[in-house]
Formats: sequence, structure tokens, C-alpha cells
Amino acid sequence: MEIDTRYEPQRFEPRWAQWWIEEGVFDAATRSGGRVFSLVIPPPNVTGSLHIGHMLEHTEIDVTIRWHRMLGDNTLWLPGTDHAGIATQMVVERSLAEQGIRRQDLGREKFEERVWEWKAQYGDTIKRQMIRLGASCDWSRERFTLDPGLSAAVREVFVRLYEKGLIYRGEYMVNWCPRCQTAISDLEVSHTDVEGHLWHIRYPVNGITNRYLVVATTRPETMLGDTAVGINAKDARYFDLHGKTVQLPLMDREIPIILDDLADPEFGSGAVKVTPAHDPNDFEAGRRHNLPKIQVIDERGRMTAAAGPYAGEDRFEARKRVVADLEARGLLEKIEDYPLNLGKCARCQTVVEPLISTQWFVRTKPLAEKAIDVVETGRITFVPPNWVKTYNEWMYNIRDWCISRQLWWGHRIPAWHCKECHEVLVAREAPHSCARCGSTHFEQDPDVLDTWFSSALWPFSTLGWPAQTEDLAVFYPTSLLITGFDILFFWVARMIMMGVEFMGDVPFRQVYIHGLVRDAERQKMSKTRGNTIDPLKVTEKYGTDAVRMALLQGAAPGTDIALSEQRMEGSRNFANKIWNATRFFFQAMEKAGVEAWVPDSLEVFRPEPSPDTLEVPVEDRWIFSRLNNAVEQANRAIEQYRYHEFAQVIWHFFWHEFCDWYLELKKLRFQDDIGFSVHMRNALAALETALRLLHPAMPFLTEELWQRLASGRTDRPISIALAAYPQYRAELTDYAAERELEHVQEIVLAARQLRADNKLDPRQRLAGALYSQGPELEVAKRHADAIERLAEVTLEFRAEEAPKAAASRAASGWTLVVEMPVSQEETVRKRLEKERDQLRKNIANILRQLADQTFKAKAPPHIVNGLVEKLGRYQEQLQKLDGAL
Repeated sequence: MEIDTRYEPQRFEPRWAQWWIEEGVFDAATRSGGRVFSLVIPPPNVTGSLHIGHMLEHTEIDVTIRWHRMLGDNTLWLPGTDHAGIATQMVVERSLAEQGIRRQDLGREKFEERVWEWKAQYGDTIKRQMIRLGASCDWSRERFTLDPGLSAAVREVFVRLYEKGLIYRGEYMVNWCPRCQTAISDLEVSHTDVEGHLWHIRYPVNGITNRYLVVATTRPETMLGDTAVGINAKDARYFDLHGKTVQLPLMDREIPIILDDLADPEFGSGAVKVTPAHDPNDFEAGRRHNLPKIQVIDERGRMTAAAGPYAGEDRFEARKRVVADLEARGLLEKIEDYPLNLGKCARCQTVVEPLISTQWFVRTKPLAEKAIDVVETGRITFVPPNWVKTYNEWMYNIRDWCISRQLWWGHRIPAWHCKECHEVLVAREAPHSCARCGSTHFEQDPDVLDTWFSSALWPFSTLGWPAQTEDLAVFYPTSLLITGFDILFFWVARMIMMGVEFMGDVPFRQVYIHGLVRDAERQKMSKTRGNTIDPLKVTEKYGTDAVRMALLQGAAPGTDIALSEQRMEGSRNFANKIWNATRFFFQAMEKAGVEAWVPDSLEVFRPEPSPDTLEVPVEDRWIFSRLNNAVEQANRAIEQYRYHEFAQVIWHFFWHEFCDWYLELKKLRFQDDIGFSVHMRNALAALETALRLLHPAMPFLTEELWQRLASGRTDRPISIALAAYPQYRAELTDYAAERELEHVQEIVLAARQLRADNKLDPRQRLAGALYSQGPELEVAKRHADAIERLAEVTLEFRAEEAPKAAASRAASGWTLVVEMPVSQEETVRKRLEKERDQLRKNIANILRQLADQTFKAKAPPHIVNGLVEKLGRYQEQLQKLDGAL
């Protein structure tokens, strides 16, 4: 039971982190007749390392998982990582570029080999960090989205959706990133409000001299690809232009004037340019009117040969030349400032280019209808519930999902193109011959799937689907998903769609959406602000448990967490308090030469009576009653994901009840040899139960102390993580003991406050008297030793009314009077006289106001009544001060 003098978590945290894994403490059972609780991790990118947002998420998950494990549930937290297509390919390409190598130089196969080599060398970073920080995952079930089993699931889902007509291939407008060289989904585009311009361009009407149609655009370089100008059929200003044409400026190309609702008579001139190859709305208008599609910007963001004299230029440089040339020809009517909502690639922040491209899409509407239903009927609930509205708004307005990416790293689309007849065959495995022409010459589609496609299958693909495995039968649907709001649509909604479609059941029963971690001033953390917190650095400085506790204290549902160094330092002091309290008990046993240990069967343990009185010491009855109250609140808080309340409950119990009061009372008991072992067993039983209560929040500290504390138990499991979580027991609630100790606490606190109010030396023992004519006096007499020691005061107990005194404090049923040391009398007298003088001034001012008839006539009644009440309070205070003086 030896314990180090100082709390130094770095000395034992790594050891327990590794020991838990080696001993299989967190491994779930495939076969179990009891309750099951399962949860899959939001898979972090294989390229990543932990940031403070991860640590918040993993802490909340870990608290819930450890709690369920200690409740006896068959508990699975399934870990894994995502292959992160674009992010990983970019990292490896940068690495190759440093060696002067392009991926095209290697070819696809060799490049993929390089990525796998990179993954083997660096891909386990986040796993090692999670293990070090105590994430209680079942690491024997770790998954990677490109594992063979998960890849088989991806192919199976793709083929089934294709066969149902829910995956199709076609030429559509997509968001194209010129930097990443791939199409990206709408969700992968981040929008930024910027100040832009609106250029008004004059298009000459053919056949009518000096007649122009003026159109406005925020992207003048795209006009080079215009194939029409649109007007509204109901716009009376342009009835005479129906069926006419205009001459496209700079390109000298005749293009038609079309009638389309794309043109809004209320906006600008009522005429719009139509560029089907570079705008989603124009693309649809082009299909309606069978317009040609002229692409003037390529996949690299440069002007194509179709842009004529601007070919080869960067799109933004071409914009400047186009504007200058229009102005030179007198075709630029005006330029206006105009706010823009600019779309950028969320990965690299390059301005996205709308381009027509042949891509693969998921028809999401039929999938979304089922996913909406399971939320509206309560089969999936959201915490906080306000996220349901956000979820529904997106799902009801969902667009088809572009799932193909022009990358080499990822799940290759299981489609093969016949080189002879160009038939496209979708299959689980490479076909042997073309069903259409019989050819055996195929080429697999070069694109890979959007990373989120495989992630959408995560809850069931990780459990072995499409095979009907035991894991799938036991752990699906999972019980809970804890994640951030930023991937509600990227991931959560898509998992619901895929789970309902392929499993016939929801992927999880509840979704808890946590907030962001912000800095102490509640500012969003960012590298540019320089206010980011590296979890690995702060856990090294304060200890993992302290950082976890600091995060939990602010983790109220629906709110962001303000994290500061002061809060982490305070949490470290809390851990140190528990460490020293446990150390005190061990030292007391060593000093007494007595062996005591935690009793067996703590689930039914009741504090034992002292051999000298044959009664259970009141402080033991009190601490078990207060512990029982904390147990009830902690269980309820975790169950409701009120992690901040859980942290507050255990903090208050340990610091303000167990350490501040119970431990101090026990110090008096340990001075008496009679019943030492009983007192110690009761204390250790309370401490051991409290450590189990604390364990989900602070696993390392509690394991370190519990292993020493429970060493004598014959029925203990190998780890506190497998011990039973404390449950409320009605027979331990003792209101009489709570009331009795509450009186003792009030008296001690009153004495301490008197000492502080009068600025008396905290080490100087004072003399005083407790006056009471009620039962409180007998309570105080029974605990005289404790009160005098804790308050550093020698007391007389008097069953009479208390006199007026300078240093006194009253409560319901008693008054405490402390004699002022001679050395302090003059100081206190001067303070009281100063307070009296101020009170007299206040009273005089109020009397003067109340004597002023003009004031009383004009002032509202509540103001006058307030002054009368205040006068009475001041006069009562003055009377007390006069008596004290």
C-alpha cells in the first residue's frame, strides 16, 4: 500500500494504458446473454493526429462506455480509421514532390503501393495517441475503411444500389476543384461571404441598330462560353425580341434569345446570359432549350481553346483581360460592388469551378424518405432534440450525391468499360466477357468512390456485413452515436440512409451531438488566432485525467466548451487532492501498525458499528448517505449525457464532502486506538466506492489507487474498469446523520467566517461560546472535539440567549460568539466605528429624502416604500453595531 509522496500521473498513466490492452480489459464478448451496449467511433482520418475536439469527443464516449461496462453490459466501442481519399493522396503527393517525383511518373499501381507504405509507417499515429489517452476501445476489432472486408461491403452496396436504379452515371454539372483535380460534393464546398463585383455587359441585338440587351454577371470570363441570352416571356419590355438573336461580344458569335423563367423581370435588366457549361442553372436551361455546351475553362482552371484569344490563361487573369476588352469596345455599361457567397474546396480552399463532367451519382430521394421516417417516428432520437429540425431541413431538400472522385487512392468504382462496344458493366468482381458483344477486353473505371460512401456503411460493414456474423447479430443496431454537428450530413444522415436500406433497421438508437471546444474567451480555436490547444502537450503537463475532467466540466448538451489553462490546473489540483486523501489513509494504517482493507461484497456493505459504542459513527453514516446521493445523481447525469453535471457531482463529493469534512473528522477518530480497524474499514469502503464512482471520468488515477486499495479483496476483478458501478441504495440514505453533521458544519464555517471577517490570525486559537436554547446545543456538545479542532476555537456551551457582541454569527437555533484577542480589539473597534459612521450617513440621507414633501409627491410609491424598508434595515444594523461596540 505504499504510495508516492507526489501525484505524478506521467509515471503511471502509460503503464495502465498499455496494461488495459494487454489484459483485454476492453474486449467485448461475442456471445452474451445480458444487455448489450455498442458504439462505433467516428473514424478519424488516417492522416491525422489528435486535436482537442477529438479529445472531447473521445472523453464523452469513454465516460459512457466505461459506465455501461461497469453496469455489467456487454460493451463494445469499435475503433478504426478512415482512408481519407483526398487528404491522404495530397499528403503522399507532397512527400513525393519533395523527392522530385510526380504520381503520374510512378503510375497508378506503384503510387498506390507508396500510399500503403506511408500508411504502414505513419497511419497508426492517432491509434497510439488514443491508447495513450485511455480510450477504452476493443482494439482487437479495429477496422480501416480499405480493409478487405469493408471493401467487399462497399462493392456489394454499390452493385445493389445500381441494380435498383439508385446509382447512375451521367453528364452533369459538378463542383470541380482545380487543385485537387476531382469532383467534390456540395457538402465538401465551404462558402465564404466576400465583396465582389457585378459587371453589366451590352449584347448587340442583331437586325436592330443601336439596340442592346444588358446582362449582369459576377464572372465575366464565362461569357466567352455563352450560347444564349434569356428573357422572360411575360416581360413586356422585350416582346419585340422574341425569336431574335444577339451577337456575343468579343467572340463575334450569333446566339439566340430564349424565353425562360431563368430570367427574372424584377432583377436587373430582366435579361440573363446563359452559359450551360459553367453554371448549374444555365446547364438546366440549356437542356430545356437544347443549347450547345461550350467549355471555356478546363479542369486546371485555365482557359480552353474555345476561349479564343484568351486560351491558356488562368481564369482570373482572363477575367481582367475580358473586362478591359469590353470596356475598350464600349460594351461595358457599368460595374457595381456586389456581395458574393464564394464556394471553395473545403480541403484546399481553392475556388471551386462548376464544370460539366461524366460522374457517378446516388439517387438519394428514395433513401432519404426512409431516413426521415425513422427520425420522425422516434426510432432514432437526437440529443439535444433541436438537431432534428436541422436534419429534416436538409433531408427534405436533398440533392443527388456525386460519389465519384478523380483520385487513385480509395475504393475503385466496381464498373468495367468494354473496349469494343463501350458497354458499362457493374459487378462485384471483374467480368470475364462482355454481355453485349462477348469481348474480353475491359478497362475498370478509373475513378474512386467518395470517402463518405464507405464511411456511410461503417456501423454494419465493421461488424462483418455482408456476411451474417455473430458480431453483426449481437451488436447491430448500435446503441449510440456521439459526434460533432459538422458531419451531421456528411456522415450521420448517410449512415441512417444506408443502414435502413441494407440492414432494414437503424444504425443507432440515439445520436448525441456535442459542441465545439473554444478558448477561455469562448473564441473558436484556429491556427491563425494562435489559440489552439494540443491535447498531447496539456496531458503531459497536467495529466490525462485532469484534461478529461476540465473538458467534462463544460460539456453541457447543446453548448460549446470553454477550455482554459486555469480549469486544467484546477482539475489537476482535484486529482492531487484525491491522491493525498488516499495517501493519508495508507499512512495512518502504517503508523498504527494495523492492516485494514476494503471489505468484500461492497454492493451490500453497510458501515460497521464501533466496538466501544456499538453504534455506527455518525460521520460514517453521513458520508455513506452523501455518497449515496452522489451515486444517484451521477448515474442519472451519465444516462442523460449531462457530462457537466456528472463532473460537478463527483467533484463536489470528493473535494467538499469527503476531503474537506469526512477525512478531517476521521483524523480525530484515528487518534484513538479503540475501534481503529472498524473506522478504517468504513473509510476505505467509502473511498473505494467513490473511486468506482469517479472512474469513468478519471480512469488512470482511479486504477492506480484502486489497485492498491482493493489488493486485499478476494472477490475483486482484475481492473476497476470491470468492477461494479455504484448504484443507489435506499437503506444508506440517513437524513438524521445529514442534519446532525450539517449543524456541525454550520458552526465550524461560522467560526471560520468570523475569523476572516475580523482579519484574525488563522493559526491563533480563539475562545468563544455557543448559545442555544434548542436541540442544536446537544448536537454541538456531542461533536465538541471536532468543532473545536476544525474551527481552532475553545468553546463554552450555554443554554441561554446570546448577548450582543462584535464577533458573532447566528443561524437558526444558535448563535456563536467569539472573544476578540486583546491585540485585535483596537483594530476591530476602528472597523466597527467606521461602519457605524457610514450607516449614520445613510440613515440621515434617507430621513432627509422622506422629509422632502415635493420628493414624496413626485416619486413613485414603490420608490418611497423601498426607502422606508431600507431605513428600517439600516437602523437595525446600527443597533447591532452599537451593542457590539
